[in-house]
Amino acid sequence: MLPSLRIVVPTLNSHALLPRLLASLQQQSWPHWQLLFIDGPSGPEHRQWLDQCCAADPRCRWLEQLPAEPGIFGAMNQGFACAGPADWLLFWGSDDWAAAPTVLAEVAATLATAAAQGMAPDLLVCRGRYADAATGALARATAFQPAGLLGTATYRRALLLGSTPPHQATLFGPGARQRLARYAKGFRLSADLDYFLQLSRHPGLRVQCLDLELVHMADGGVSGQQTQRRLQEVRHAYRRAFGWRWWFPFCARYLRRLASLLERNP
Repeated sequence: MLPSLRIVVPTLNSHALLPRLLASLQQQSWPHWQLLFIDGPSGPEHRQWLDQCCAADPRCRWLEQLPAEPGIFGAMNQGFACAGPADWLLFWGSDDWAAAPTVLAEVAATLATAAAQGMAPDLLVCRGRYADAATGALARATAFQPAGLLGTATYRRALLLGSTPPHQATLFGPGARQRLARYAKGFRLSADLDYFLQLSRHPGLRVQCLDLELVHMADGGVSGQQTQRRLQEVRHAYRRAFGWRWWFPFCARYLRRLASLLERNP
């Protein structure tokens, strides 16, 4: 049985970036994806692009973002609410795109095999890679450690050690959404980290890590320009998950980032 894959993309006057994302999906060897744009209060030119895109490809549709769900994570929560019971969700930004024409086929094959074996995961975690926003040159990679099929205890231990699934390279399955169906309010930049941490509280979780570079992401986004708020939110997320031990994963997270930068610039 083919998996049902829905890619949710929050947008706001970002139509100049979207052709690259759309082309990377239309070039996929596995064509059964669906693309849902959740659009904020964009201007007429952007809305016209969305209309034309959806008219040209029936796999695409767009919805207006609800005022009750503001911000990027609000749009992603709307994507959660629109998902069917069997859907797998993948959340991308306007400046993300598929890393190769075969990546969705590899994802679909992995999910189909796991389902046939009665071992469907709740999360499927792949890898991503940042690219220079101006030149497109590939830069640092994002990955989650350890590898393989993880249970709740191993997954939570990895989070405690500062490793975090890259949300643009993580597919959210029905099991994850049954346990936790939305991002928490109060986070503008780090609701994804908080989601993964809160999900780790649930017993019986299955997290499959796939050695696949799924997505390329433009570096230098808005979140990278709000360092102080991000640090505050990351600390709050770890405190919600680990209490007084918050400082350990907090420090481990940024030691990992430092090590990654040193590897990139020896």
